[in-house]
Amino acid sequence: MTPWDGSFPFYPNVKAYFPFDTTQAVVVSVFFSALATCIIILPGIRGRARFFWFLRGITGLFIGAVVLMIQFTRDWENGWVKANTSYKSFSRAMVNADIGLHIGLAGVNITLVGNPVNQVNETISYNEHFAWSFDADYDHSYSEGLEKGLPSAILYLAEKFTSQSPCGVHNQYRISGHYASLTLWMAFCTWLLSILLFSMPILLYGGYTLLLTAVLMLFSLLFLSTARNTPKCPIQFGPASLKTAYGGSFWLTLTTGLLCLLLGLGVIVLHSVQPEKLKRLFSLDERDGKGEAAEGWEKSLLPADASTSEEDVLMIPLRELCEVTVTKL
Repeated sequence: MTPWDGSFPFYPNVKAYFPFDTTQAVVVSVFFSALATCIIILPGIRGRARFFWFLRGITGLFIGAVVLMIQFTRDWENGWVKANTSYKSFSRAMVNADIGLHIGLAGVNITLVGNPVNQVNETISYNEHFAWSFDADYDHSYSEGLEKGLPSAILYLAEKFTSQSPCGVHNQYRISGHYASLTLWMAFCTWLLSILLFSMPILLYGGYTLLLTAVLMLFSLLFLSTARNTPKCPIQFGPASLKTAYGGSFWLTLTTGLLCLLLGLGVIVLHSVQPEKLKRLFSLDERDGKGEAAEGWEKSLLPADASTSEEDVLMIPLRELCEVTVTKL
């Protein structure tokens, strides 16, 4: 037993947990607020246009929320392993833990959860983030982890992605994540443009921009797949091996991109084959009906035959117009 209650002096007693990222919660809250607004004004829409309007609103909000939220997720590539590993440096203590590796666009997230959580008189529950975006220094974050005395398993995984590592995957993940993020921001802009064009309504160009949104999202997946296909160093924890696979953000982006592709192609095909059905989906036929009804109402207020009335006026004898009635007093 040491004077520091069983822990080494260069290991802080308070573990440095990665703070909760509220960005995703803010994005979800904003889009849910927009959805609630759509539901509130839905009873004011009459007829079958109510269903089509609600369907368009749900689809548009879903695509926008996905494109914006996946910028900040950290599960593009995941890997888990359960192993017995040394807890910290200069210590012979072994712990049984679940070790997780989560790769995002802007960095890597490493988790270490004991099985059970309480072992070697400590609570083993770590979640550390190491950023590699262009405004962050990954090697500096790794050095800070060394100074804080993080568990050996976390430092072992983080060392694989340093710029000085023999694995050589740092630049691939960093550059591919940067370009994937850039294309996703472009996809978000084209999504906003498609919403504007559909609401004007300019349906054909709205379909084109939605198709462009799908292409940009699929290109972002292509950038990430190039980094994954590069040779990697094996990650071993004794006999156990940690292997990664595509995570939820990757499959969600793929699904949303294919949805945008189908919707964009559907709008373009309907515009060229059956434009009436496309107008019905966007409730444009009812607007045209209202315009025709208003025009008919205006015509009903005019004389039935303007030429006949003019001829009747001209055929009145001049002497009848000049007659003056005199009344004797």
